[in-house]
Amino acid sequence: MNLIKKAVITFIMAISFGASTVALAEDAKAAEVIAHLEAAIAEIGKHDFNAAYTHEKAARNASEEIVGNETVVKQGLDSIIKAQIIGKSADEEKAIAELNKALGFYKSINH
Repeated sequence: MNLIKKAVITFIMAISFGASTVALAEDAKAAEVIAHLEAAIAEIGKHDFNAAYTHEKAARNASEEIVGNETVVKQGLDSIIKAQIIGKSADEEKAIAELNKALGFYKSINH
């Protein structure tokens, strides 16, 4: 009987460890996306839409590696894409507003 209990406990611990590892990886990717979005906002503030686009593209790529929270990631990606489109018309205020919206989505993953 003790052997069965030990096996069950070991199995549960292994599953818990695997889930926490995935959560940590997801948090790290969300943090990477957040860093790129904040850098993009800073570049737009300097009127450098090319550098901002580079950070937006990196944020999109990192975002695609987040495996959980599909709905939140989709909403965040939509906002990043909108910001990229807005950036082509050099509308700083709207681009920053859309990036801030995306930041909110990704920060909700990280907390």
